[in-house]
Amino acid sequence: MRIARRLEGLVQSDIRRMTRECERVSGINLGQGICDLPTPPLVRDGAIAAIREGRSTYSFAEGTPQLREAIARKLERDNGFRADPATEICVTVGASGAFAATISALLDPGDGLLLFEPYYGYHLNASLVAGFEPRYLTLQPPDFTLREEELERAVDAKTRAVVVCTPSNPSGKMYSRKDLEALARVAQRHDLLVITDEIYEYIRYQGREHISPASIPGLRDRTISIMGLSKTFSITGWRLGYAVGPARLIGAVTLVNDLYYVCAPTPLQLGAAAGFAAPRAYFDELQSSYQRKRDILCEALSSARLPPIVPQGAYYVLADCTRFGPAQEAAMTVLDRARVASIPGTAFYRGPPGDRLLRFCFAKEDGVLEEACQRLRSI
Repeated sequence: MRIARRLEGLVQSDIRRMTRECERVSGINLGQGICDLPTPPLVRDGAIAAIREGRSTYSFAEGTPQLREAIARKLERDNGFRADPATEICVTVGASGAFAATISALLDPGDGLLLFEPYYGYHLNASLVAGFEPRYLTLQPPDFTLREEELERAVDAKTRAVVVCTPSNPSGKMYSRKDLEALARVAQRHDLLVITDEIYEYIRYQGREHISPASIPGLRDRTISIMGLSKTFSITGWRLGYAVGPARLIGAVTLVNDLYYVCAPTPLQLGAAAGFAAPRAYFDELQSSYQRKRDILCEALSSARLPPIVPQGAYYVLADCTRFGPAQEAAMTVLDRARVASIPGTAFYRGPPGDRLLRFCFAKEDGVLEEACQRLRSI
């Protein structure tokens, strides 16, 4: 029996591969963004209470009313735009589930989907499996500057949508208001759908403001904002995300979400809803804690002569690995010498400059991160 043609040439990501290689040598995994930090008690206890109360049946396909209402309040408070919790929000099985439901609901096979390099590999591979034709705009390190004229040239007659990940995985770039206003002009000229990935919205540094593309004039009615709870509440294994957009579009996304996933886990939705009541101090501490971890790792990478590109947000660092050769080879060298896993930059670029970059994740307990940094300094 043959395998579907849409899977031809598709292999498991370097992220998964390096996790297996790390386990082989009993190393410290700074590759995959597992985020093994403690879950806040408010979220944990909310889910436990829901389970004890027997709230374990299906929710609506669009999610529990409690969580959607909490999301709507959060969007107005933190993201600068309003959404009707009844018609404009769909809770999904992770942000990846939101992305899969969105592209399946709103795009057709053969449509062009524009990605900014470095891209998150899931965005690319999910699009390929769905039958879309990727387009690319390469943003060069260390600033990853988005220029309107280059964006304009990257759009062709078949391009239907553009994906914006901010703060970015893997670069940590946060798109400015000026960047997003340029995106709005191009999207309006070419009638593009904008699909965001904002799962790292609360993980940002030096007081930088997260600007949701949907808050920019001209983008709200053509944007599906994809956000998640995994990183904010350290619940990557709970698989909770959500999509926000105009009612007509979210209606289609909810239909596909129902077909693919039925619903996200009900008691976990209720636990996450409790998390939105966390005080502002929780989010401030989240940022300061991650900034401290970022600075510890960047110092260690500098000492290891792996010059880091200091991120503006998210919890990844790209580092120049030319000291150890091409990225694939360098990742294995670092793993063999230090027993610390990273991800080759070729997982996020089709070619240069990804072949001279490694990605490291610092979403680790302090003791684990300190040990990994000590190992890196010794190579």
